Amino acid sequence: MTRVPFAARVAAGVAVTVVEEARKLPGSALMLPMTVVSEALARGMRFQQQVTALAIKGDVAISALPVIGTPREEQPAWASFDEDDAFEAPIITDDVDVPDAPVTEPTAANGRFALYSTPPLDEPVQDTSAKRGPSADKPEIVEMIDFDTLALAQLRARLRTLSVEDLETLLDYENDTLARAPFQTMLANRITTAKAK
Repeated sequence: MTRVPFAARVAAGVAVTVVEEARKLPGSALMLPMTVVSEALARGMRFQQQVTALAIKGDVAISALPVIGTPREEQPAWASFDEDDAFEAPIITDDVDVPDAPVTEPTAANGRFALYSTPPLDEPVQDTSAKRGPSADKPEIVEMIDFDTLALAQLRARLRTLSVEDLETLLDYENDTLARAPFQTMLANRITTAKAK
C-alpha cells in the first residue's frame, strides 16, 4: 500500500475540520457574540494588568533614583491619626475645670430592636410584682417558661407550644406588668392565629 503524501493528509484533515465546524455553526452562531465580547473583555483586562505591572515596576525604579525621582510625600501638619495620638502624652491644663460626662448604663432596646436585645447580665431583672399588685401571684405559665427573663426571640420560639389560654394569660400578665409593645403585639398576633385554626 502506498502512503499518501503528508500535504494531502493535512489538506484532507483541514477539509474534514471545516465540514465539522460548518455542522456546529448553527448552534455556535448563537454563542458567537457572547464569546467574542468575553474574549475582548478578557484581553482588555489582561492588557490593563500588564500595564499596571509595568507602572509599578517603573515607580520602584524611579523612586530608587536619588535626584530624578519625585520628592517623598510628607504628612501634612494638620493630618493626625488615632494611632499617632495614642502615643502622645495627654495635655494637662490647670486653668480649665471640665466636668466629667455622666456615665449612662446600657439598657435593652425597645421597639423593633427588642428582638435582638436582652437586658445586660450585670443589671438585675426588674421586679414586676410591685407593678402587678401585692395580692396577685404570678400565673403558673409565667413561672414555668420563666417569662420575665425571656427575650422576644426566645418567646417567639416557645409560642407554638402554648395553648390559647396560656397565651391569653401571658398577654394579660404582660399588660399588667411591663407592657412591652413588641411582646404584646407578638402575643396578640399568636392568639389571633391560634383561634383562626
